[in-house]
Amino acid sequence: MNICGLNRRQLLRHGAALAAASMHAAPAIAQARSRIRLGYLHVVAVDGHIWTGLDRGSFDREGIDFELHEFNTGPEVFEAMARGELDVLSAGGVISNYLALGRGRGFLINDIEVATAQLWVRPALGVKGMADLRGKRIATTMKTTAHIFLDRALRANNVNPSEVEIVNGSMAAAVKAFIAGEVPAVALWVPFNIAVREALPDAVKLVDASAFYPQSAVLGGWAARMDFYAGNRDVLARIIRAWAEANDHMVRNPAAAAEALQTHYGQSRPADIAEAFKAQKLYSSREWKRLYSDGTVVKWLQQVSDFFMTDAGVTTPVRAADYFDTQLYLATVA
Repeated sequence: MNICGLNRRQLLRHGAALAAASMHAAPAIAQARSRIRLGYLHVVAVDGHIWTGLDRGSFDREGIDFELHEFNTGPEVFEAMARGELDVLSAGGVISNYLALGRGRGFLINDIEVATAQLWVRPALGVKGMADLRGKRIATTMKTTAHIFLDRALRANNVNPSEVEIVNGSMAAAVKAFIAGEVPAVALWVPFNIAVREALPDAVKLVDASAFYPQSAVLGGWAARMDFYAGNRDVLARIIRAWAEANDHMVRNPAAAAEALQTHYGQSRPADIAEAFKAQKLYSSREWKRLYSDGTVVKWLQQVSDFFMTDAGVTTPVRAADYFDTQLYLATVA
């Protein structure tokens, strides 16, 4: 369910972040504060940095106050930003689609979604392997990380995507259809695998996205509305600095970071959070700096954009370097 504005849970978390900030040394000079409407997906690979930064006071020390808006899918959060309801967003692999279409400007990468996307099947419904998918219905959410993964998994196993029927819907609806037996396969992202595993002990995970890494890395990250980006690059730099502190804590202390994130995922067990945490590939902020500067980030974004543009029938080349600002990160991170 979309949340338009701060709910009680988010207010409490924001208050906890402010309290956490008091435990850290105050900056020598008072920081000007900026209130930013942030849209996000509530999955570890997308909002893990947000909650870690809020809990540790990282954003507060940079004078960033987030008004949090939770969404179910990347397309939904980009559509909300297009309507002017958000200033900034954090999403998964879908950023390579909407940014390439001119729906914002990218400025920060969270992680590589190494194993967040998974393909599950039901042998009882006639699917035991990839070849069995020909002529079958597969539920997923199109124009998302799961869709990118599904296309690559099919092609890698000599199954043309045209040989299957994709049933498009929200991920919650896709998983529900799979559990109900309406479709024999589902391409999902973590943590929706938990519902499948608990409801269908006989369901089989055929493959996850790690099988295609690093040749087909899918990046998730942050984007800003075009007009907000043009007038607030200083604010975005402060977001990057706060993110870098949270990110490096997650890299140095993965077990502790995963345990701390548990408080934000009340329906998940600690083991589920740890699994989701491991499904993403994190680099230190300095390692990311190298990947920005040598063109790796743009290359990874480009290959996913090419998939989306081809799928949409767009023939005009779109360069990732034109929609993602690598220089802002390089100028901000020491």
